[in-house]
Amino acid sequence: MASHSIFEMLVLLIAVMVYFLPAMIADRRKRHDLLIIALFNAVVGWTVLGWFLALFWSMQPNPPRDIGDNVKEKKKIIGMQLFSRRLDARAQARQSRNAERDASSKRS
Repeated sequence: MASHSIFEMLVLLIAVMVYFLPAMIADRRKRHDLLIIALFNAVVGWTVLGWFLALFWSMQPNPPRDIGDNVKEKKKIIGMQLFSRRLDARAQARQSRNAERDASSKRS
């Protein structure tokens, strides 16, 4: 009888470990949002879809901590590239106008 309850405890322990596998994977991968993944796994993991979503989420790379700064930096770079293209286009237009003016003054 004692061996029967030890077996049941072992099966229960294995079932709990499999249930919280996504949270354990997130912990091993040093996810910044480990608590959220673990809570999601605990609350919605009983549905098979919820467990697979938690597992997928735990396998993803860490999101950047400063998303707002990344967006601002990308906007700044895009703005600088746009300014550079417009400035280059104006310089080329001025150069072609000067070349046309020089060519017409040489003809006269």
